[in-house]
Amino acid sequence: MQIRWLKGLFIATSIAAAGTALAAPTTLTVYTAFETDDLNAYKQAFEAKHPDIKINWVRNSTGIIAAKLKAEKGNQHADAIWGLSVTDIMQLSKDGLIEPYAPVGADKIAAKFKDKNQPPSWVGTNGYVAAIIYNTAEGKKKHIPQPTTWEDLTKPAYKGQIVMPNPAASGTGFLCVSGWIQAWGEAKAWAYMDKLNKNISRYTQSGSAPAVQAGRGETVVGIAFGLRGSRLLEEGAPITITMPKEALGWDLNGIAVIKGSPHLAAAKKLADWAISEDAMRVYGRNRVVIAMPQFGAKLKGLPADEIDRLLNQDFGWAAENRNRIIQEFEKRYGTKAKG
Repeated sequence: MQIRWLKGLFIATSIAAAGTALAAPTTLTVYTAFETDDLNAYKQAFEAKHPDIKINWVRNSTGIIAAKLKAEKGNQHADAIWGLSVTDIMQLSKDGLIEPYAPVGADKIAAKFKDKNQPPSWVGTNGYVAAIIYNTAEGKKKHIPQPTTWEDLTKPAYKGQIVMPNPAASGTGFLCVSGWIQAWGEAKAWAYMDKLNKNISRYTQSGSAPAVQAGRGETVVGIAFGLRGSRLLEEGAPITITMPKEALGWDLNGIAVIKGSPHLAAAKKLADWAISEDAMRVYGRNRVVIAMPQFGAKLKGLPADEIDRLLNQDFGWAAENRNRIIQEFEKRYGTKAKG
């Protein structure tokens, strides 16, 4: 009798252990260029909806993440991309790294916020917009006026007082350069950048860094993106944020599934959630440009008509010409680019 009882206990314990093993959550490796201070909220919201899936973030600047994915082709470490510029995702798709997938609810997303191919390689989630961050205290001390247009930044008063992201590494840097070219044409845009470069002290690897440096008073002007400027303003930084009314570049963050992911079903669940109304509400806590615009936020220091100022951006053109533009930029201005 005791032997039977022990045998039954062993079987029950084995079944329980097997059940626990089967219930172990799937870990998704997700590559991103989202702002670090957004990652927790996005992870928590998704995992609350899908407790059987855990996110392991790998975060860096846009260009670095894209380069990492290309280098890993054939030996992918990522399961999904969530929060990378769609111009980069388009290029990754061309390189055969993206698994086309139409997330549940993609039909609710406007055409301008998703890949036109069916099934799409990417769907947009939220966007980020170019901005000029100006430190009022440093500007006053150095008698440097607040800029209101892109052209202002080429004036002699700003010589050595501007920091900008390097478009080879930063999505923010690239959207600025791409925006100028799309708005003004190649000749005028490169002539503008030649003049601007004379006033640039350095190009950074990060799109946030110029805003942060301006906020700290390490530079008078940072060319960055509006969201980071607004957050610095909330923290008490002595800055103003200008979004010029012409040639205002912007880009979309997208969600995409990596081809060959060993956790394909879970990666698709992430894509489904990332474009859902629940996700849009999370993005809308601190983003103006949202793939479902009704959930966009109003942020401190940003113009009420920000959406109306956005350049009519051609993401496909930007993706096709990205390598050429970056090569030309590095040839002209690469000596000032720093890590």
